[in-house]
Amino acid sequence: MGMNMNLLKGHSKSILVALAGLIVLMLLLMFYWDTEPNAFDVKVQSQYRNQGSTEFVTGFVTTATMINVAEALLYKRGGYLSNDILPPGVLMDNIPAWEFGVLTQIRDLARSMRNDFSRSQTQSVEDNDLMIADPQLHFDSTSWIFPATEREYKKGIDALENYLQRLSDLNAQDAQFFARADNLRDWLAIVEKRLGSLSQRLSASVGQARVNTDLEADAEATQSTAKPDLIEVKTPWLEIDDVFYEARGTCWALIHFMYAIEHDLHDVLQKKNALVSLRQIIRELEGTQDALWSPVILNGTGFGFLANHSLVMASYISRANSAIIDLGNLLEQG
Repeated sequence: MGMNMNLLKGHSKSILVALAGLIVLMLLLMFYWDTEPNAFDVKVQSQYRNQGSTEFVTGFVTTATMINVAEALLYKRGGYLSNDILPPGVLMDNIPAWEFGVLTQIRDLARSMRNDFSRSQTQSVEDNDLMIADPQLHFDSTSWIFPATEREYKKGIDALENYLQRLSDLNAQDAQFFARADNLRDWLAIVEKRLGSLSQRLSASVGQARVNTDLEADAEATQSTAKPDLIEVKTPWLEIDDVFYEARGTCWALIHFMYAIEHDLHDVLQKKNALVSLRQIIRELEGTQDALWSPVILNGTGFGFLANHSLVMASYISRANSAIIDLGNLLEQG
């Protein structure tokens, strides 16, 4: 009986040690995976896909950058986490929120390339590879299996690779990228709405009373259901860190796309005297990527004792959004 008790105690001790070791391993993996990828030089990375040449056809840098950003999403440290169903990935929410911000910008640019940049007019034929890439990149971001999200996104990346190869083939003319002011303006209009929504969600970390301006400037406008004149807006405390990291991911992707656009549409921007405006957008977006020295996202009251990281992020994004609106107005001018 005494021997059985000793064996039982020995087994229990071994199980506890194993569980403790597993927990420590999970914590180490969470710490190792909880890291955002570093920014990269879009021209240098594009050279790798252009066999080392610094001569790029129009649209090459933008397309190559979108591929590089998508690959960073899938192959960064820890891989793609948004569809994990096992620990430690399933226990993490900051990096999956960051991934969703990056993914949203990839999707928006892929659709703009399919609908605008690759077409000379509304009656022109869509590019075959972009017709594949667009829906593949819009696949469910949380699908674990049958099929796995990573597999579907890889198909979209492969389609972008095919488009890039055709685009850079001087003997082929069926793949095009039209660097025009109206195409850029249409994409910026989408970005403007994304950043505007993020800015509002971040600012609402402290709660705010917003005057209902939904039907402003149109006396005959109507809406589906009536809203009060004063609306209380507040992002729940448990969600605000996810919004913060979604904004970080959004801005990380946009910084690379803006640098790529600066290269491919340089002449258009210069003619419109809009290069300075674009660089101001990039400068504001880069401010969102400063190192976070707090282990948690703090959301004190507006002028309270504790910092409010969400309000700082909202400030950068609002200024970037304002610069995007100014750039859109410049591009609209003749």
